[in-house]
Amino acid sequence: MPTAPQTTDELYEELQANQRRPYGRTRTVTAEELVDAAERFEETLPLVRALLELQEAYTYGSEPRKSPVAFARLLTLFDEQPDVFDENLRHLVFWRFKWVAAALRALPEIPRTSLRQWLTEMRERYEKAGLGLQPYYGQAYRLAAHVGEDTDLAFELWAARTRTPLSDCEACEISERALYHLASGDDERALRTWEPVLAGKESCQEEPARSIAHALLPLLRAGHTDRARELHLAGYRGCRRNPSMSGEVGRHLEFCALTGNEARGLELLAENRNLFDEVDSPLELLDFLNGVEVLLRRVEQLGHGELPAAGFPGRTWTVTGLRAEVHGRADDLAARFDARNGTTAHTDRRGARLGRAPLLEALELTLRTRRLDEVAVVPGVPVAAPAARAVAAFPESLPELVARARALDEQGHPDARACWTELRTRVTAPDYTHPDDPAVGPLARLRADLLADEASRRGERDDFTEAAALYEEAAGLYDDAGTPAHAALARAHAVLATAEIPPQTSARAASETPSGLPADGAADTGGTDGTDGIPAEVAALTAAHAAMVRLHAETSGLAPYQEARLLRLRATALGLRLQASRSDGHVAAVLHEVGLLHDFATRHDIPGQIAGALVLRASTFAISGDLPAAAAETDALLDRLEAHGPAWHLPRALGLRARLRLGAQDAEAAHADLGEALRLAADWPADAVDTARLHGDLAEACMHLGRPDEALRHLTRSAELNLRRGDRFDAYCAYSNAATLSLDLGRVEDCIALLDSLLAEPDVAAGEPDDRLVAQLRLTRARALRAGEDLKAATTEFLALAAESAGWDDDPGSHAMVAAETAVLLAEADEFDRAREAADQALAAHARDPRHEALSNCLRELARLQARQQGSDGLAGALAFLADAGRVAEEAHSAGYEAHGRPLDSALAYEYGRVHAYADAYEDALAALEKALALIGEPGPDNGRAGEWAECVRFAAAMEGVYLERPAPALARLDAAVSRLTALGHTEETEPLTSLAARLRDEE
Repeated sequence: MPTAPQTTDELYEELQANQRRPYGRTRTVTAEELVDAAERFEETLPLVRALLELQEAYTYGSEPRKSPVAFARLLTLFDEQPDVFDENLRHLVFWRFKWVAAALRALPEIPRTSLRQWLTEMRERYEKAGLGLQPYYGQAYRLAAHVGEDTDLAFELWAARTRTPLSDCEACEISERALYHLASGDDERALRTWEPVLAGKESCQEEPARSIAHALLPLLRAGHTDRARELHLAGYRGCRRNPSMSGEVGRHLEFCALTGNEARGLELLAENRNLFDEVDSPLELLDFLNGVEVLLRRVEQLGHGELPAAGFPGRTWTVTGLRAEVHGRADDLAARFDARNGTTAHTDRRGARLGRAPLLEALELTLRTRRLDEVAVVPGVPVAAPAARAVAAFPESLPELVARARALDEQGHPDARACWTELRTRVTAPDYTHPDDPAVGPLARLRADLLADEASRRGERDDFTEAAALYEEAAGLYDDAGTPAHAALARAHAVLATAEIPPQTSARAASETPSGLPADGAADTGGTDGTDGIPAEVAALTAAHAAMVRLHAETSGLAPYQEARLLRLRATALGLRLQASRSDGHVAAVLHEVGLLHDFATRHDIPGQIAGALVLRASTFAISGDLPAAAAETDALLDRLEAHGPAWHLPRALGLRARLRLGAQDAEAAHADLGEALRLAADWPADAVDTARLHGDLAEACMHLGRPDEALRHLTRSAELNLRRGDRFDAYCAYSNAATLSLDLGRVEDCIALLDSLLAEPDVAAGEPDDRLVAQLRLTRARALRAGEDLKAATTEFLALAAESAGWDDDPGSHAMVAAETAVLLAEADEFDRAREAADQALAAHARDPRHEALSNCLRELARLQARQQGSDGLAGALAFLADAGRVAEEAHSAGYEAHGRPLDSALAYEYGRVHAYADAYEDALAALEKALALIGEPGPDNGRAGEWAECVRFAAAMEGVYLERPAPALARLDAAVSRLTALGHTEETEPLTSLAARLRDEE
């Protein structure tokens, strides 16, 4: 707090501001400072209110040692100056006796006799004040349950009593009753008792998050796995990183451990690492550590004790090391509580939790499934995927393994990669000795082979800069080894990789940013080369092709498979040039090179390169727009592959035909091709057949067929495979699209959980991926938070995004969209001044990069919200928003823009009517609606605007007949509209009109 409040009004303003902060150290420290400030005033009331805020901060900030101290000061003031306490303050004092009882139970150093003495004090004060004793018996029951003695009697004494104004809220009492039945071993009754809370019918500050955490395992035991999954996602978000709910976090960790989601459990543990340091309540800490140990113990049992884990501050931890530390601390805490209580309840409960066996082998909790071997992955480093099929065991003899790798590599066989991986492991071992074997060749040759393999992997992940460098290094080693043909081929690869390096670092992001946030630079390929206005990428690929032709001519001694590869690289360079330029003038050159490759491969019987030539030819026709020719070439390719192989080309070929069929709007056939492609792809390594792309394409086909749930599964699978091969950008793009789709499907918690997981990735948190992609992830999350009615969190995220996007000078349209959505959220929170500021930002950005429809919709919604919330007082502000919307509509008309939804002019006229109606200006509302009807025009039999017209008629009739009390013309309007709509076959649209007409006739 920069300066202490100088007046009581300033103090109260600071108290209100502090109450809006989340619980934690910042709020608590500020509350302490405000108490100090309040003590300087002569009046007692400011100090009372400051002490109430301080005790609340201690209680919900998990500092039970300090809560009773603050309350003791408050109670002294209550006893000494009772007149200062009005009815509300008096109620708060008696309410907080329960807070102190809970705080004392949480401290093992407080003797059991002191706990009972406090309850006696509470009872005596309640009786003296003439208050009902049900709250006292509630605290007596909680002490009995904590100690583990006389629980049944204490429960009956509490549960049978009538509630009083000082009783805990309905949600909290339901939770306590359910926990009693759960402790008695009656899962079914506990779940029945919990139902109003779990269903959201009863709630409070801590509920339903607290109940959900305890209900997860009973739900699993009762077979309600889907509901347990849904509640885990929703409930975890309600307690994460909250010190006062650390025990509930521990139960979510336990749930992950017992459902085969150990990797997610470690992820959540990392997200809650603050709890190791911030939980000052020994009881909450014990509950948290018990859950942590269940998780760590399970991970260790699965053989992953060496994995890193988030733990106590001051050092780094492995799972094994942290489990040992947690075990010792939790054992000590349980023993201290049992010693204080004179029972073994806490040790017994802890043992029961640690002894639970997994309830499910695998329960898919989120859209992003992870394995434990992916937890410690370094971004960009591929992870070995589960083997799809058995691969022949590697020979123990290194010469035999080298021979196999090279033979498979010459064929282009997918199994070559596994051989190179095994060789890399052996060659880099500290005790490696290179064999003196002419078949193997010198070490330089083998190192060059491994570098070329690594370069190929980098190229597949679009890391062209690194790929080019590795190929050049390999070429030098091949020269040293006396194999010039291999050196030439490596240099050709380096030339092509260099040409594929984007001229601008943002070029790739511009072409691949997922939908929802406009891409940086649209479809720009990165400018020109500065010579003849030729795009830089086109010029680079032209030069690369020429360099490879020269290299080919200058190199002698090429084996047929090497010459075929050079021809393939030449054709690929021209194919990429065509893809970049989309110039019809480049088609013939590609087809010529493809012909050379096909003829050469046919003469030398190289099946893989024959297939490659046919793929390039089909792709060339597709890029040039000749889809029938592309389809014919692909059919011929598939026929050849089925007859002659190689079989590993079939999945890619089927994927190519599927994309062509999608382009021809035949989604059903595309779906069938992709399904078959995935079936065949299971026989080969995922990288070799690009299984990730097949899943992505299948997701697109599913969307065309109206199968969004199936599409979602394929999107997440595509993302998972891209992550495993180290292509994080493509993975994040796929996950982003999956998140958007899950939000569209109403799976809000799935969406938020997925995005939380992605945004917690080290490279994302460090800002390494493309900033617009990360912004897209955050934007989708903000929208999901809004859909999940977490408006405070959504508004915070939107405001942050609006501030960041204001600096996107190359993309003002995106800022306009974000600022517009931010304005609407602020208006929903009744912050219309800030909403106006955000709307002005959106308008300024729109002037540079128009977003007519989105901005018009936003401005109309802002007007509606302000008029609805403020009535006539908000009319001027609402009309100002509508005036802005009118200018946007005029701009759209001048630009020839046609809205995808409702026409902007009629929608605006309708909103004028609604805004005036909220302000009780009914004549103006009716006039605006008449204008809207004229703009919409009379409906026709095939007019898609019949519903809009009918709604406008209904609204106008309501203004006329109900609010202006002119039923006759209103009924005439309604009857005429019903007759017209019925004659046109729009019977569904007549229902609201006939209902209103009946109401008006009844009131006559």
